[in-house]
Amino acid sequence: SQASSAGGLRGALVSLLLASKSDQLLPVSADPDAPAVSFEVQAGQTATEVAQALERAGLVRDASAFSLLLRDRGLDRHIEAGHFELSPAMSAEQIAAALAHARGDEVVLVTLEGWRLEQDAIAVQQGFGQGQDFLNIAARQGAQLLPDWVGRPPDSTSLEGFLFPDTYRFAPDAKAVDIIAAMLADFANQFSEDDRAQAQRMGLTPYQVVTLASIVEREAVRPEERPLIAAVFLNRLKQGMRLEADPTVQYALGLQADSGRWWKVPLLAGDIQAAVSPYNTYLNPGLPPGPICSPGKASIDAVLHPAKVDYLYFVAKGDGYHAFTASYDEHVQNVQKYQGN
Repeated sequence: SQASSAGGLRGALVSLLLASKSDQLLPVSADPDAPAVSFEVQAGQTATEVAQALERAGLVRDASAFSLLLRDRGLDRHIEAGHFELSPAMSAEQIAAALAHARGDEVVLVTLEGWRLEQDAIAVQQGFGQGQDFLNIAARQGAQLLPDWVGRPPDSTSLEGFLFPDTYRFAPDAKAVDIIAAMLADFANQFSEDDRAQAQRMGLTPYQVVTLASIVEREAVRPEERPLIAAVFLNRLKQGMRLEADPTVQYALGLQADSGRWWKVPLLAGDIQAAVSPYNTYLNPGLPPGPICSPGKASIDAVLHPAKVDYLYFVAKGDGYHAFTASYDEHVQNVQKYQGN
């Protein structure tokens, strides 16, 4: 019929327009640690009004591109009133998914890959006023809630790394323990039987896999490099070399009073010696005592299925990619080439 062909044409046109605006759908902030922002969708707001409010709140780059995305995905009629915890580090796709099919009596909580417990707690505080309880349970007594198959060391107390980064929906009066239980259940669901079997074949416990995956999560900028970065760390462990991973130093340094950031950037040569902590993998051999952040599934998969390479070193090129090598001499040349020191 004419109506359906016109509809098909309109859909094709929307998709075409969307492709031309792909840059406008990227996260507003390139900083994965951009803090959560509380966002309300009011009853009766149109998709266009919501898109404009998101742009004003600094959560999307371009309201018209976001409106097009909603229409293309068929979500423009599925936005309901609700309370959302969103981050400028989320892509337009992630925000659209969070907004879709919300119920007015829910709070939508989004936690991101690479966040540490304290960053999760900030989002939980904004959404539910339960930040301190969340941190008390997750950091001090939560480890006993982990299933036995995780293989946690007996002295570990924290759930760092095991509160799976995802989009969650809770009643507004949800308690910290409810939120933690849901995040833990999500982790147990994501780390499949096959994953456990693969970890065993590699001679690693799931706890060790998540610990290494958390470092990969913070090191990788480009998704396709995750299996390469994982391979470097696994190769170094096999050879008895120290991991020398910058994110473990950042984790040990903790909150930076001057910037309010949890991950110090840039990291200076003096920081490596200053961060006296079992987590500092420049000063200590092997894996750190536990994860340093919540890794996503892609980083867990990278550790379980690393690239088949003999690389032992990598250095950031400055464009999000790294230069990898198996030779120390080549690595020194790469450091001079890309970092000029």
